[in-house]
Amino acid sequence: MPNDSLSRSGNRNRNTPKEKPKGKKKKITGKRIGWTLFITAALAIFCALAGYLFVMVNGEQIYKANKDKINVNGTSKVYDRNGVLMGELSVQKSDPVTSEEIPDLLKKAFVATEDKRFYEHQGVDIWSIGRAAVKDIVARSAVEGGSTLTQQLAKNLFLSRDKTFFRKATEVSIAMALERNLTKDEIITLYLNRIWFGRSYSGIKAASEGYFGVTDLKQLKLWQIATLAAIPKGPSKYNPISNPEDSKARRAVVLQLMFEQGMIGKQEMEAAKAVNYDYKQPEKVQKYQNFMEYVMNEAEDALPGVSGNDLIIGGYQIHTTMDAQAQNALDQAMADDDMFEKSPDDQPVQASMVIINNQTGGIAAMAPGRDYKRGTFNRATQSRRQPGSAFKPIAAYAPALESGKFTMDTPLSNERQSFNGYSPKNLHGYSSTISMTDAITKSENIPPVWLLNQIGVEKGVQFAESLGIPMDKNDHSLAIALGGLSKGTNTLEMAQAYSAFANKGQFQKAYSIKQINNSDDQVIYTHEEAFKPVMSEKTAYEMTQMMQNVVNSGTGRKARIDWPVAGKTGTTQSGISGNSGNRDIWFVGYTPEYTGAVWMGYDKPDGKHMLRNYSGQSAAFFGRVMGDALKGHPVTQFSQPKGYEPPVVEKPVETVQATAPSGLNGSYSQDTQIVSLSWTASAGDNVQYRVYRKGSSDPDFTPIMEAMKGTSGEDTSPVPGNTYEYYVVAYGPDGKESERSNTISVEVPADTTPVDPQQGTDPNQDGTLPDNGGVTDGQNGTDQGNTNPGGADNGTGTDQVPMTPGDTSGNGTGGTGNDNGSSGNGIDTNQGNGQTTIPDTGTVNGETTVNPNDISTSTTGTLGDGGQENNFNDHSNSNRGHRNRN
Repeated sequence: MPNDSLSRSGNRNRNTPKEKPKGKKKKITGKRIGWTLFITAALAIFCALAGYLFVMVNGEQIYKANKDKINVNGTSKVYDRNGVLMGELSVQKSDPVTSEEIPDLLKKAFVATEDKRFYEHQGVDIWSIGRAAVKDIVARSAVEGGSTLTQQLAKNLFLSRDKTFFRKATEVSIAMALERNLTKDEIITLYLNRIWFGRSYSGIKAASEGYFGVTDLKQLKLWQIATLAAIPKGPSKYNPISNPEDSKARRAVVLQLMFEQGMIGKQEMEAAKAVNYDYKQPEKVQKYQNFMEYVMNEAEDALPGVSGNDLIIGGYQIHTTMDAQAQNALDQAMADDDMFEKSPDDQPVQASMVIINNQTGGIAAMAPGRDYKRGTFNRATQSRRQPGSAFKPIAAYAPALESGKFTMDTPLSNERQSFNGYSPKNLHGYSSTISMTDAITKSENIPPVWLLNQIGVEKGVQFAESLGIPMDKNDHSLAIALGGLSKGTNTLEMAQAYSAFANKGQFQKAYSIKQINNSDDQVIYTHEEAFKPVMSEKTAYEMTQMMQNVVNSGTGRKARIDWPVAGKTGTTQSGISGNSGNRDIWFVGYTPEYTGAVWMGYDKPDGKHMLRNYSGQSAAFFGRVMGDALKGHPVTQFSQPKGYEPPVVEKPVETVQATAPSGLNGSYSQDTQIVSLSWTASAGDNVQYRVYRKGSSDPDFTPIMEAMKGTSGEDTSPVPGNTYEYYVVAYGPDGKESERSNTISVEVPADTTPVDPQQGTDPNQDGTLPDNGGVTDGQNGTDQGNTNPGGADNGTGTDQVPMTPGDTSGNGTGGTGNDNGSSGNGIDTNQGNGQTTIPDTGTVNGETTVNPNDISTSTTGTLGDGGQENNFNDHSNSNRGHRNRN
């Protein structure tokens, strides 16, 4: 058996196929490595030669095909909504200068700054490109250009501004072609004639004349040469008119480079660095200038790969939404001094207005201010001011209707009351209830606050945001019902918001460009309409009906024209203790065709610069402009929703002119700190009254109550220690005032209320925080801020950390509205009882006024600022007890 087993085993082994021997590994020899390197090098050389040949041929072809661009400077044109030419973007263009007209030092300054190896390379600086590539790799994005001066010229002449590999390769090829066809001196001369210098200045001569008034370039001083050489790195940032400090800093960098490269001496450098720019350029006004500047900014956003210089000289055709008739009407009204209150000095009353086409959302007309200068502050878009009662429809009435819980006829609470410590006041007295229509017509204050409290503050905030109003985190309080916004708003945003009421509840962001064609007349941009429903058609229509009442028989009567008009007035009071003037007056309204928002006020409001008039003046401005803008148009009506039964809208009734009121008398109550007035009624139908007041320090009488149907009223904002004179006039539906009533004088004694050692003081009992300065010491003390920084904080509350007698440091921790700053600066922590303090509100001429020093937040309970007000105005922040002048 063992032998058999072995035999079988042997058979199996003989029958199994034998495995093939494995192949031998090839050895890596020197010869093989050599051939590999040779082939790789040959391929690299071939690719390099092919690439170089492609660059050469491609650049030469582009150069020859577009050679005419070197001598032709086609400016972009702007057209109105009807295709009529408005003008050209480049309005500061000059004839090109020859090389002989450009001083050698000016050329050297640009070489030192932009391309110090300009005279050594052939269009491309390999070292700079390598350095830029390393920086791009490190940053993982295209952050460094590495472009030579010749490449910049190639880009400006032939290419767009996007930064891609293929565009960069084309730029290089064109630059090399320029170097082969032009001399270095021709290149730098062409460069200086074509580069953009900001503010629509194209070319070195236009920039020299525009920034310095120098037409002969050889007359330029060293500091001026360096200033010009500093601009191309950032034309908007480094031009001396828009940003003199940044320009001076960049000029110093240019001078340093010129010194390091041996072009100037150290003493020359230091002297040129120290010069301050103070040139006042003569302004050349172009028609529709402000609208065209807005269009240019929008075009840069619409075409992200196109620079400002490209827009100016790129031969674009920009078709806008501007209505020439509306813009002309607005410009003429802005130029009419009779439309504005007289200023006590050379700081004029300013204004802005925006008109929007309701059907398209396009901007029909815009006025950034009176006597607008190129490139200056645009109040229509950059200013932020408190809207007062003009915000009631946005924050309270419309969202209440939209909630479905309220109608135009729902009885709203109109009783004197407080909302968790917030106590707004009515001008026309109080009643148990009032309809929404009457409340908005009279501009009462209790109903919108009550409504917002019922539906919830968040509903009001969300509705305002849906209408394009940016709301701050500190705006979550009942104060927004009366226009108390922490950062304010502007006429563009308000017109945009109200246009949704006019457009059946559909909102669209305002725009100014319909279409852009390139130099070959190809459409490269078209605005896409993006309407979105933000409220029901029923809500929008009912808001329109109620705001028609405001214009027909309420506070907006002066906006009436021969078209249906709906709108709302707004006023904010001065916010300065002892000053009865107004900081801002508004009217925002609309016809079926157009929506317009008007603001008036001072850029730098202070005790001397406050408006004595009320929002009737802004309403009158609206009426003047809108009447002229629609002249010749067919009159249309607001369309109602299908199946809707229209409410009865109060129409103006023609009556005999009202007779003068009589028997005016008044008295001041120390307890309520209110002046109560009463008089005998005038004869006539539908008579209303207007009350005028003049304080001890006021130059003249100003209206303080408007659209009053009763024969009594309350002045809720007298300042202790003043004497006031009052008279009353009556008027009917025609708006004509009667003769004056008798004039009375009411003395408001100085406040002598003792300080409760356990409480702070609120002299007006209404949340108004006076600016009294210093710290009154008691057991705990009342910190009233520091008058030097303009503090105004003394509300009520328990000071939890006692002060020793004579101590004015004010180091307590406050209760509601209690100010406890250090060194009298008033830091209010509002930690006492956790209550929320909300700003003081009052009324002027039948509408809400908000003291901009007292805006609160319901989340933190701190008092805040009433608005940035275009970086000019009081940034009063009562939770810190001081005002910052920005």
